Amino acid sequence: MTYLSHLECSECRQHFNAGELHHLCPVCGAPLWARYDLDRAKRELDRDRYAIRPNGLWRWAELLPIDDPAQRIDLGEGGTPLLRIDRLAAELGLRDVWLKDEGRNPTGSFKARGMATAVTRAKALGVTEFVVPTAGNAGGAAAAYAARAGLKIHIYMPKDAPPANIKECLDVGADVHLIDGLINDAGRLAAAEAGKHGWFDLATLKEPYRVEGKKTMGYEIAQAMQWNLPDVIVYPAGGGTGLIG
Repeated sequence: MTYLSHLECSECRQHFNAGELHHLCPVCGAPLWARYDLDRAKRELDRDRYAIRPNGLWRWAELLPIDDPAQRIDLGEGGTPLLRIDRLAAELGLRDVWLKDEGRNPTGSFKARGMATAVTRAKALGVTEFVVPTAGNAGGAAAAYAARAGLKIHIYMPKDAPPANIKECLDVGADVHLIDGLINDAGRLAAAEAGKHGWFDLATLKEPYRVEGKKTMGYEIAQAMQWNLPDVIVYPAGGGTGLIG
């Protein structure tokens, strides 16, 4: 059972019903964050409960936005290893360096986490068709999870995107549009088409739930380190949803 309680605007702080489909804040246009009943979580949950569950993203079910396990769109995401990198640590003069190997996810990157929760939640709230702008891994992840859900997806990509990323979208049946422009141009076109056709836009920070999948990286790191957090986390950021999570 999820402890999801409401959505909160990241700017104006107004609250919205998490049981309704949302994109950006309808008042000020800022991103929305999912909020949970953390007081209840403190009363009812403990670390040992998570340790005995199957490994993977859905291990953290109470702190994810899905109430019914049967609704999960699952490709085996999450539960990636935390690897100790001793030679690099020695080269840098550090005691310990660890690598969270997100390449083990089903679509080859951490984007699988965010798309698992975003597609799952959107489908549960009635979405039947998606659109997403991408220049790389997000498109492949969105295409794979939409295919797993049995839903249509339209992907807008710069024509000079890596061929492997284009192919992985096509391989799972996505409707791919290659444009003469940059990712920002793809985003504008995807948003326009979403408005025209009623598609649900999965673009970065335009819906509340990609962040929710990505935050599980932090939970896994904490658990693997016996709940002692590292001194420093080095994180490659594009749109920033993983870092926010």
